[in-house]
Amino acid sequence: MKKARKKSVEIGAGLLLAVIAWVVVSFLSVTGILETILFLLAYAALSGTTYWEQLEKLRKKQFLDENLLMIIATAGAFAVGRHKEAVAAMLFYQVGKLVEEISLSRTRKSIAKFIDIRPEYANLKVGETERVVPPQELLLGQIIILRPGEKIPVDAVVTKGTGTVDMKALTGESEPRVVWEGDRLYSGSINLNSVLQARVVKRYNDSTAAKIMRLVESANENRSESIHFADKFTKYYTPIVILIALLTVILPPMMFIEAKGEWIYRGLIILVAACPCGLMVSIPLAFLGGIGSAAKQGVLIKGGRFLEKLTLVDTFVFDKTGTLTEGVFYVKDIVPQNKMEKEDLLEIAVLAESYSSHPVAMSLQKAYGKAMDRTRVSNIAEQPGYGVRAIVDGREVCVGNTRLMERKGIRCRAVEEAGTTVYVAVNRQYAGYILISDMIRRDAARLLRWMCKKDLSAVMLTGDNEQVAEEVAGELGIDSVYAELMPEDKVALLEEFREGQTEDEILAFVGDGINDAPVLALADIGIAMGGLGADAALEAADIILMKDEPSKIINAVRISKATLRSVKQNMIFAIGMKGILIVMAFFGLVTMQNAIIADMAVMLINILNSFWMMQYPDYGV
Repeated sequence: MKKARKKSVEIGAGLLLAVIAWVVVSFLSVTGILETILFLLAYAALSGTTYWEQLEKLRKKQFLDENLLMIIATAGAFAVGRHKEAVAAMLFYQVGKLVEEISLSRTRKSIAKFIDIRPEYANLKVGETERVVPPQELLLGQIIILRPGEKIPVDAVVTKGTGTVDMKALTGESEPRVVWEGDRLYSGSINLNSVLQARVVKRYNDSTAAKIMRLVESANENRSESIHFADKFTKYYTPIVILIALLTVILPPMMFIEAKGEWIYRGLIILVAACPCGLMVSIPLAFLGGIGSAAKQGVLIKGGRFLEKLTLVDTFVFDKTGTLTEGVFYVKDIVPQNKMEKEDLLEIAVLAESYSSHPVAMSLQKAYGKAMDRTRVSNIAEQPGYGVRAIVDGREVCVGNTRLMERKGIRCRAVEEAGTTVYVAVNRQYAGYILISDMIRRDAARLLRWMCKKDLSAVMLTGDNEQVAEEVAGELGIDSVYAELMPEDKVALLEEFREGQTEDEILAFVGDGINDAPVLALADIGIAMGGLGADAALEAADIILMKDEPSKIINAVRISKATLRSVKQNMIFAIGMKGILIVMAFFGLVTMQNAIIADMAVMLINILNSFWMMQYPDYGV
């Protein structure tokens, strides 16, 4: 708002000097050089900044814009003795620029308000007392106190207490979440109804709230093609308009009897009438509004470029685990071999996987349900895409898929049951398998039904076996399935898909944001699921769904299409009105003041149309 305040002062000073000039000229019958000086002072106060900005742009060779049109038009009006018209035109133009600045500033503030997640203070526990400190001063491992109604200042883990937390500002989800000891708390959430103690696990600048705010505030830096079009349009439009005005000044007096001064004035009015302010401000406003509405609904879009691309996506490629399925595994069956007992097979597998954070390892540990003695384990070697090798109680233990067994030369019976099979071998001897299942997200089924109605293609990639993949794909109605893929296979497949695309085809990859970073970065649009707290998602993805709900993609697509619709409406209306005003100016049907007032009206209508995007509703699924 600093620029808006400065612009208000300039307009106020210019208006005061203009009123003084008008009163002196009208009531004291002042004419000649004194009249010119009085109006020139008002004009200088109103246009000084515009001239200075244009000089800066001239150095950068970026001067072909609406400022140039206004400078030529008003300076020309002065030259032909139309002092009042020149001052009035510049006054209305500056008022329009003020409205533009206020609109952009308020839109950005509205976005910040929608995701008002910046914590103001933290209650740091010091011994038996506590101290209020800025969140930026908190260190890892410190204990903070969270009272009802307070924002969580940094990412932390509950160490004492039970309560409910409002995460609406982060995920768009209105239902509060119950937290217990050991649960993760994300900065920007609000503690609702009880006193909690929590241990700091991330510094302020690395916490969720700070990262999200940085992303939203910088979203407009990734400019859309529509904004680039408006810039290019102005670059070519300005010299064309100047040429039309010049021809208006030169040709008609050669063909008609009317005075040259009249045609010069009409040429100047054409320059004012052609000023594209409404177009230039309404397009970025619409994109800001769309990005703000998406953030309000729990979808972070990193820029207008990705919002625009989303409307063109015709193929969505999905990772299976954690995206189309819950990613929360449970042990369905334990089948030992070679005189191994079920309890022993599970214990060996759990110990070998004891240092892994993979969902499969977590499900094994949950099924085991006991404290693990990690001193029994050594020489752990995790092999991505295969499994784990470790020494447990002095024995070599291999836990993983059939590829790991083949690599180690271990023969095992292929399991045909639906689910993820974890094979276990001890000292190169097959010891049995553990069958693990995953649940399909109900939300994913809704997304796939919507995609089917819209004739959008869906492809599923997974590292699971073909039987599990086909079962999930069949239930969701996905025809294209690629199973038993290594991480590098997914990257290779996506490269293959992109090579087969035409220029008009856009491919989006949807992954869980944790282990899909390379593929997210490679796709035309990378969409990360459950980006809340996932650093890889915030870095690699272009669009981040803050909650584990694939159907949020529907919201994002609807918002992107509504934004582009608003932009096209603004462009057609603004350009159409410019054409009408130029024709009217040529025939002398509008004055300079009327032309600039009409331009302001066009700008206000476009701004109102763009503001609607800020309130775009969540229609559900």
